[in-house]
Amino acid sequence: MTNDVTLQVATANGSGSQSSNTVLLRSLFQMGIPVSGKNLFPSNIAGLPTWYTIRASKDGYVARKKEVDLLVAMNPETARDDVAGLPPGAVVVYDAPLALEGSRADLVFYPVAFDKVVEPITGEARLRKLLRNMAYVGVVARLLDIEMAEVEAAIGRVFGEKAKARELNVAAARAGFEQAAGLERRHPHRVARMDATRGKIVVDGNAACALGAMFAGVTVVAWYPITPSSSLVETLAGYLRKYRHEPDGKATYAVVQAEDELAAMGMVLGAGWAGARAMTSTSGPGISLMSEFAGLGYYAEIPGVIFDVQRVGPSTGLPTRTAQGDVISTALLSHGDTQQLLLLPGSIEECFSLAVSAFDLAERFQTPVFVLTDLDLGMNNWMAEPFDYPDRPIDRGKVLDEEELERLGGFARYKDVDGDGIGWRTLPGTRHPKAAYFTRGTGHDENAAYSERSDVFTGNMDRLSAKFDRAREALPQPELRGAGRARVGVIAYGSSDPAIRESQDQLRAEAGLETDYLRVRAWPFSRAVLDFVAGHERVYVVEQNRDGQLAALLKLDLPAEQVTRLRPVAHITGLPLDARSVTDEILAKEKR
Repeated sequence: MTNDVTLQVATANGSGSQSSNTVLLRSLFQMGIPVSGKNLFPSNIAGLPTWYTIRASKDGYVARKKEVDLLVAMNPETARDDVAGLPPGAVVVYDAPLALEGSRADLVFYPVAFDKVVEPITGEARLRKLLRNMAYVGVVARLLDIEMAEVEAAIGRVFGEKAKARELNVAAARAGFEQAAGLERRHPHRVARMDATRGKIVVDGNAACALGAMFAGVTVVAWYPITPSSSLVETLAGYLRKYRHEPDGKATYAVVQAEDELAAMGMVLGAGWAGARAMTSTSGPGISLMSEFAGLGYYAEIPGVIFDVQRVGPSTGLPTRTAQGDVISTALLSHGDTQQLLLLPGSIEECFSLAVSAFDLAERFQTPVFVLTDLDLGMNNWMAEPFDYPDRPIDRGKVLDEEELERLGGFARYKDVDGDGIGWRTLPGTRHPKAAYFTRGTGHDENAAYSERSDVFTGNMDRLSAKFDRAREALPQPELRGAGRARVGVIAYGSSDPAIRESQDQLRAEAGLETDYLRVRAWPFSRAVLDFVAGHERVYVVEQNRDGQLAALLKLDLPAEQVTRLRPVAHITGLPLDARSVTDEILAKEKR
């Protein structure tokens, strides 16, 4: 039971526990133990229950685990339900007035009078309420053998230069640590120093996307706040203020909070048309509002990048829960025969690298590019390798400057002169009499002139389709895990990746079932995705939505005789995907 433990802290939203839980996670990480943190919080400001789960795994598993080994019960509203859901043998650290010990005979209970623990530290009632949280960090540290020096180092990192807050929280953690010395240890769980996190960082996906956008050269950001994407632009704005200004202090960027998501998308397209690298971030409801402008971007061929941090729908749905429910709606966003390019990061590292790639792809293919993450990837803390500094020059795509226009004598904006479906464009301000053209969302010919001729429209749509097909091999290619010779395949994407990797190990250990796993990273799918399906008898498509949306997109591409090979494994709980659920469903389907 060493270095294999899942902790859950149950508190009330707004009680100040976020810093304490971060300290717990960082303390384990600093001891070299692979960790992940999942925050389950309500969509109100304060008062409703919230849970934070930390998984420490010597084997490096970072997906959510259903079973909780140690519960810290601090919320009277949920304490008895939280205890009732624990597996036999689990540990409960609880605030003594909750009197939980008699509720179950098959658990290990440790009551702690947290009010008394922190009473000597400060006379302010408000501060004592907050310090109770850091006191449970000290108790858990003693019970699991987390090194107190690492707890204090983590507190210093969380509170930074706030000396008074740092001192008070260190005192509370020490008080909890000393209080727990009087508890008789009756559980098998412990942690010990490893060396599995050397050189790694802890960061959330929204921050990683923000860094990627900055390194990609974004200059215009238009947005409207919406959970769970707000912190992406908030973080990016902080980076831009720090790094994007001239020597005289003049900003070289613009961040605009629009009146709604529709306006934000319009600003992105306007800036993209003008030659800026422009972006927005949103979630499902915002994607819906952006539909009409997304069609304009596709048909008028204007670059822009949209980050969609997915949450549970339909409608307002569950704003603070995670899902992968925007895949079909975004892939075909807008009316008519519209197709959009999607990038699907599956890790923190890819949140950064695919954010960089999105801007190049948007300009290369002259179209909006959507980067789909989700709340789990975007807002939770993950371990990651330090990001690679981009070493390729920015790709602006097919842009004609004054010198080239003079040599050519002019150009036709929507003419496919190179056979790749992509026309040449100019940027506003280009000093040449042949540089100007009309940008139209209405029917237009290759010279950008208005046209309602059927043959002209058909030719233009065929060219756009050819451009879309050409993107298949230019987008990030899927990644294969396995030898490629198993009878059973698994396809997944995004934040499902850690659960699938762990499930592969469970399937092998528990049932001797070998699987090949293909993680798709973009849509439209490359030839490799279709070949993977063709090479396996059965392919389980695992995703976090009700209707099997990725499977539906696959069916659009696959030959009819291969569609029957697909087996959807769809989950829509609002919780991050866990390996056990995947394993159990695949094994159940294999027995049929």
